[in-house]
Amino acid sequence: QVQLVESGGGLVQAGGSLQLSCTTSGRIFSIKDMTWYRQAPGKQRELVAGITSGGTTNYADSVKGRFTVSRDNAKNTVYLQMNSLEPGDTAVYYCNANIETYGRIGNYWGQGTQVTVSS
Repeated sequence: QVQLVESGGGLVQAGGSLQLSCTTSGRIFSIKDMTWYRQAPGKQRELVAGITSGGTTNYADSVKGRFTVSRDNAKNTVYLQMNSLEPGDTAVYYCNANIETYGRIGNYWGQGTQVTVSS
């Protein structure tokens, strides 16, 4: 059974920083793309940032220059460093990963972590 667990969310003032972590565990052969999404109240879930197994990154325009996604393959962990946070960044942040587990590749989600940015 594969699990993704996010951590690092919380309450921060505008202009502050947070670092989210997402650690995977279970019967994992390899981890492909790892992606952060977020969902604000009343809005659809949106892609924030992603990173391939080779380290190629992509970002939503709204977070470019402020957020940095990285991964530690030895720890099966992906990070999201969030700087210059704005109230509009308030959302539940979810980790998503494509993971190979003994013969098949599945798509997995974490449970989410709340980020609240006060003005």
